[in-house]
Amino acid sequence: MKNDRQRLPHLGQEIYLTDGGLETTLIFHRGLELPFFASFPLIDDASGRAELDAYYEAYLSLARKYGRGFLLDTPTWRANPDWAAKLGYDLAALWALNIRSVDYVAGLREKWQRPGMPILLNGVIGPRGDAYKQGRMSVAEAEDYHAHQIDAFAETPVDMLSAMTINTTEEAIGIVRAARETGLPVVISFTVETNGRLANGMSLREAIEMTDDMTANGPAYYMVNCAHPVHFEQAFVDGDTWLHRIGGVRANASSKSHAELDEATEIDIGDPQELGRHYRSLRARYPSMCVLGGCCGTDHRHVAAICEACMPRAAAE
Repeated sequence: MKNDRQRLPHLGQEIYLTDGGLETTLIFHRGLELPFFASFPLIDDASGRAELDAYYEAYLSLARKYGRGFLLDTPTWRANPDWAAKLGYDLAALWALNIRSVDYVAGLREKWQRPGMPILLNGVIGPRGDAYKQGRMSVAEAEDYHAHQIDAFAETPVDMLSAMTINTTEEAIGIVRAARETGLPVVISFTVETNGRLANGMSLREAIEMTDDMTANGPAYYMVNCAHPVHFEQAFVDGDTWLHRIGGVRANASSKSHAELDEATEIDIGDPQELGRHYRSLRARYPSMCVLGGCCGTDHRHVAAICEACMPRAAAE
């Protein structure tokens, strides 16, 4: 395994910011149509890139305002073979698209990065199937399937990978094993139901410990995303050592269940200030949770509220 890109500057207790709910923002606030919830085709369209620019720069400006580092995601949560095929991309076109996605965010980094505000390029991987329904792949199948996207990212200057909204350990383990072949650091972000458990009933603790056991602690760290804090806080017990493996949170704005959100025709933005208070409580108990952002239903207002709740404002420029 290569080791040249294993060290990440944000592996500590200093807060790094990231963005919110990309797809829900573009659909519900910007009025865009995103077939199959896929934002990656926007990279190849001038007006689409302008929408992405406006979206990301709202968060980058918050990072500059608060003097924080930033994890800059590629818009590639759906850019894997099954979903891309529904949108007319063959494997060669998909490979090239994933590479262009890194070129795109690298351009934003060049524009926004400054001393004291490091920006990491984060290659985003999504689940093969529906993030709200239990996946059915074996570890070997997941490793083979996700290797296409991971290997494409490995040809770029991306700093790390993040597999978001993962709901089975088999898929998580397969992704980690595929990433290991490239030497790219990888983060696994699990999603949970309202009971704090994965879709198959496994506890978050069991999922993290099993993934670590099967990969020799392969992930750089873990995250929780696409669930409201009231859903996963119940899984956290002070003193449990496995909690130190959770390095960040990207919560939903709404406390509704996945099933309810799937049926929703209007966005539920919840209460940004209340969400910020949840993050402040989590940070006070678990300072290893240093990557802060949002997921479905959140936008720059929610991340601003998280900033206000969790850190003092940096001196104005």
